[in-house]
Amino acid sequence: VQLQASGGGLVQAGDSLRLACAFSGRAVESYAMGWFRQAPGKEREFVARSSWRGNSAAYADSVKGRFTINRDNAKRSMSLEMNSLQPEDTAVYYCAAGPSPFSWKYWGQGTQVTVSS
Repeated sequence: VQLQASGGGLVQAGDSLRLACAFSGRAVESYAMGWFRQAPGKEREFVARSSWRGNSAAYADSVKGRFTINRDNAKRSMSLEMNSLQPEDTAVYYCAAGPSPFSWKYWGQGTQVTVSS
C-alpha cells in the first residue's frame, strides 16, 4: 500500500486549494481514509475522514464548513477541497488510510500548505 499526497502550495488568506491523495493497493478500497495536518511546533491533528464507501465524512470543528473530503475508489484517489483558507491552516497535510477511523495504518509523505495573511 502506498499513499501519495500532492497539491500543496502557497496561497493568500481567503483562497482555495485542493489536495489530492493517490493510493495503491486493493486493501485501501475497504479502508477509511483521512487527512491530518501538523503545524510547526504542534502535534499532528485530525482534519477530516471518509468512510471506505465515501458516503460518510467527519471534520474537525476548525475546518467544518470550509473543507470537503471526497474519495473515488475507482480512480484510487481522495481529495480535500479547502476554501476560505486562513493563516492558521498553514501546516504539512498528510493523507492516511486504515481499517477503522481510529486505526490509521498507512500514511502519505505530506504536502505543505502555507497561507499568508
